[in-house]
Amino acid sequence: MRALVVYAHPVPESFGAAVRDTVVAALGEAGHDVRLVDLNAIGFNPVMSADERRHHFDQGVNEVPVADQIEHIKWCEMLVFVYPTWWYGLPAILKGWLDRVWVPHVAFLMPAHEGQNIRPAMQHIRRIVVVTTCGANWWLSKWVGEPGRRTLLRGIRTLAHPLCKTLYLAHYKMDSSTPESRARYLTKVRKRLASL
Repeated sequence: MRALVVYAHPVPESFGAAVRDTVVAALGEAGHDVRLVDLNAIGFNPVMSADERRHHFDQGVNEVPVADQIEHIKWCEMLVFVYPTWWYGLPAILKGWLDRVWVPHVAFLMPAHEGQNIRPAMQHIRRIVVVTTCGANWWLSKWVGEPGRRTLLRGIRTLAHPLCKTLYLAHYKMDSSTPESRARYLTKVRKRLASL
């Protein structure tokens, strides 16, 4: 499969970088064609400008500011998100990537009639994977509702193939993690992705 890894973490020496490297290696070893988009490394601007918003629904025009990123999402069959969960959600740079790149007429089709819903346009995507770290424990994360997980595995999932499969791999209690717990998590990530 063509796998797009979207990575969001500002610190190059973070544990997130080790997770990213494990993900990329495991997918490559499993025979997938892998592309990595490191949002912080490329200096992706998550802020939608006023002009961009004015033309958000204008087909073709809305693609121009983020054409390189749109090419990536059109290319992939598998989306893999690697990021730290902050405040139970997505880092701002990743949320901004969704806001700016997943535009109408590319990611979804606008309603043609009153009362109609948007229609999916990313049906070439057959798998969505989230690999994340969470400072909170499992119970608290569930109680809050895991908005980041819902955005990706429910919101983005609705735009993908009807039979799109999802996978969520979280290292909970990251704030009190140990070298051993982190090593176990990397092993789990490698094994699960190698089996895709």
